[in-house]
Amino acid sequence: MMTKLWKQWKASGLAMAAIAVTAAVAVAVPSAMAQRDPAYEKARAAGQIGEQPDGYLGIVGSATKEVRDLVTDINIKRKAAYTSNAPQGSTVEQFAFATGCNLIAKTRPGEKYKAPDGRWLTRDSGPPVRDTRCP
Repeated sequence: MMTKLWKQWKASGLAMAAIAVTAAVAVAVPSAMAQRDPAYEKARAAGQIGEQPDGYLGIVGSATKEVRDLVTDINIKRKAAYTSNAPQGSTVEQFAFATGCNLIAKTRPGEKYKAPDGRWLTRDSGPPVRDTRCP
């Protein structure tokens, strides 16, 4: 069944493009709020947190309770945004994935992100390594 669902999802390239265009809007408010938080900026700059392909923030290595709490709070807000903004005909997970593609693409040099193979990478001046399903 998963194979069938995967093929249907992969074949819906046009739907993914539409989701990707809309995806940035879904996290605009949580991301903007997070970016105003000095703790978020500090953890991001220190490489303690990074963007993941699933659309959520991840913790790189070990982290303090404060950083874990910050990531949990932001991810709860992202989940709420994905749930309320997922276009009709797509799942919350598809919408979160498309947003994750966009968020990884928007990382700046020096910031961490998770590659499709699960490794944490540091963005350099070139494009990030993204999932082949990313629009």
